[in-house]
Amino acid sequence: QVQLVESGGGLVQAGGSLSLSCAASGSIFRVDTMYWYRQAPGKRRELAARVTRGGGTWYAASVKGRFTISRDNAKNSVYLQMVSLKPEDTAVYYCYADVETLYDGRQSAWGQGTQVTVSS
Repeated sequence: QVQLVESGGGLVQAGGSLSLSCAASGSIFRVDTMYWYRQAPGKRRELAARVTRGGGTWYAASVKGRFTISRDNAKNSVYLQMVSLKPEDTAVYYCYADVETLYDGRQSAWGQGTQVTVSS
C-alpha cells in the first residue's frame, strides 16, 4: 500500500502565497509522475500541475506563472509553491502519484486533500 500525506494550505488574502507539501510512503520502489489536483466547491476536480521523475513540468493555464511544482526524489515528496493567489484558487488541493511498488506492481494513490482558501 502507498500513502500520500499532504501538509500546508490554509487561509490567505488575495495576492498572498502558500506552499503545499506531499510525501509518499509505504512499499515504494519508485515514485514516477506526481500531480497536484484541485477541486473547488461545486466543480469537478482538475489538474493544476504535474512533475515527472526527471523534473519535467506541466501547468494548467489558470495557474501558469503563479504556481511552481517541484519534487525531491530522495524524499518521495512533491511541493507546490503558490504566489499571487486569487479567490478563484480556493479549493481542496489533492496530491496524486504514480508509483511502482516493491511487491504489488504499479499503483496510483491520492492524498487526503488540504484546503486552500483565498479571501478577497
